[in-house]
Amino acid sequence: MSRDDILPEERLPASLLTGFLGSGKTTLLSKLLRQPALAETAVVINEFGEIGLDHHLVENAPEQTVLLDSGCLCCSIRGDLIDTLRSLFRRRVKGEVPPFKRVVIESTGLADPAPILQTLMSDPLLADRFRLDGVITTVDAVNGMDQLDRYFESVKQAAVADRLVLTKTDLATPAQLAALRARLRQLNPAAPQILARQGEVDGAALFDAGLFNPALKTPDVQGWLRAEAYDPREADEDHGHAHHHGHGHAHEQTALDPNRHDAHIRAFCVTTERPLDWQRFTRFIETLIARDGDRLLRIKGILNVDGFDTPVAVHGVQHLFHPPALLPAWPDADRRSRLVLIVKDLAEPGIRQEFSAVTAG
Repeated sequence: MSRDDILPEERLPASLLTGFLGSGKTTLLSKLLRQPALAETAVVINEFGEIGLDHHLVENAPEQTVLLDSGCLCCSIRGDLIDTLRSLFRRRVKGEVPPFKRVVIESTGLADPAPILQTLMSDPLLADRFRLDGVITTVDAVNGMDQLDRYFESVKQAAVADRLVLTKTDLATPAQLAALRARLRQLNPAAPQILARQGEVDGAALFDAGLFNPALKTPDVQGWLRAEAYDPREADEDHGHAHHHGHGHAHEQTALDPNRHDAHIRAFCVTTERPLDWQRFTRFIETLIARDGDRLLRIKGILNVDGFDTPVAVHGVQHLFHPPALLPAWPDADRRSRLVLIVKDLAEPGIRQEFSAVTAG
């Protein structure tokens, strides 16, 4: 079958869901998947860190959910993304997975979206089977301005968006929200700004945006996309993890930290098989937030709490920690408590020691 045999409207729409750490991507995706319009959706989730949790935290996750946790989509696993989407399409044709009519790719919060978009638009086999429907970017109404000031990835995520979803608007002051919306209009005047209500957004407002068109983006975005022109030969190199990066942020990888975005940011996971005492865990979190909140880019976890038969999900960003949620069931046979932390300029050994004190008998 040649490229001419597949008309654009016959290709499956693929949407990129991006947004900085803790901006509510997983919450938004979980609630979108409850909507009938997204019943036939395949989901690809990428995570930053050694243990992936988001696929467990997405309620109503479809059977065709794939976790990419070997690195950042914008960097080390561009080839893996291609392989995953090709495999999903083949399995769909063969009837090995339930039929799906669209794909949603949730990127890690530290991802530069430009190389991901170039990959989706430039790989010949993907371009035959999928059309890039659009980019949905979540922006934290409370922490978003600070993140735009401090992290260039956050700027890129907002600038490339076709739809900007402002989350946690109920926690922001009117002045915070107004300033953030003005800043986003400067970065991306063409993208509608949609206010999420308790993480809820009508899927009809986000999807079927039409074919992603780089020509309609700002000159900065067009330049970023040109700089990330994808060579399919890189996919083979990526699998060997012996490649270099030329997209402007420090992605140098090491054997000790394969997901590092710069020398200051680190992801790690603390675990315990012993059920947690909730009061002791709460004191640990409160101390961590009070002392190191500015350097806590993201905390998320599934906890085995003493006295509960099902896991407790926790997540927070910087000084904002959301109410814990009791999940309906354990996602698998693993009953360990797992807490993932993404931090900047924080010593991992000290946090591990403090967590060990929480779990000590």
